Amino acid sequence: MKIDLSEITPNVVFDGGDLDCGSGLILLIREHMLKTPVDGILEMRSREPTVADDLPPWCRMSGHEFLGEMPGDGFARYFVKRGTDKKKEEESLKEDYDKAKKYEWRLRARSHGHLKSTVYSRNFSFEIGQPASFEEKDQQPCAVEYLFAALAGSLSTAFSTECAKDNLEVDDIEISLSGSLHNILAHMGLEEGDPSVSAIELKCFASTFDDEDKVRAAWDRTVSRSPVAATLTKAVDLQIKLALV
Repeated sequence: MKIDLSEITPNVVFDGGDLDCGSGLILLIREHMLKTPVDGILEMRSREPTVADDLPPWCRMSGHEFLGEMPGDGFARYFVKRGTDKKKEEESLKEDYDKAKKYEWRLRARSHGHLKSTVYSRNFSFEIGQPASFEEKDQQPCAVEYLFAALAGSLSTAFSTECAKDNLEVDDIEISLSGSLHNILAHMGLEEGDPSVSAIELKCFASTFDDEDKVRAAWDRTVSRSPVAATLTKAVDLQIKLALV
């Protein structure tokens, strides 16, 4: 018998933002499933289209019943009936936590001469140019630019996700970044000195009509939870600001 999803009153509701099932969403689902009574219903809201394909098989493998999905206001609403007892759900959550904590990213790099290498990671490959370059134009970004790009890109993506989880409408997220080395001549072997990054200044611009305090709180969480920002903060003069326009 087909269930009328519009008639369902879920026991627990949470917003998964635009996370996909491979980016921590499953951990959040398990956490909220523990708050849902056995045979109770969890509603998960998502803006990530791949969840529609990934969630039903996960439910079958995890002992839960996927009841279906329906459109919401800018998101999809997914309904799951809890089928496992508390002990089993806690064990599954702990197992997922342990796997996440032990995860290692692996890649390999292959040189194609003194000005280019190709990096292979998971199902991706990308080219990196020189370790550092201050030429106006190059064939590939240099390694320092990839380092800076990792910081800027990770924060812009994560900020959008964090706002979506709080149902905050934030548009036109854009980050500008400038960075410098202590002495690039030391990297080039022209002088003795320190070739490391000396300072990074990053500013995020975004527009919103929502509560600015809530948006700034989402930004603060984004920065504090960023692996790249947390790592660079320990070694570099890192200045990060948010400007709401």
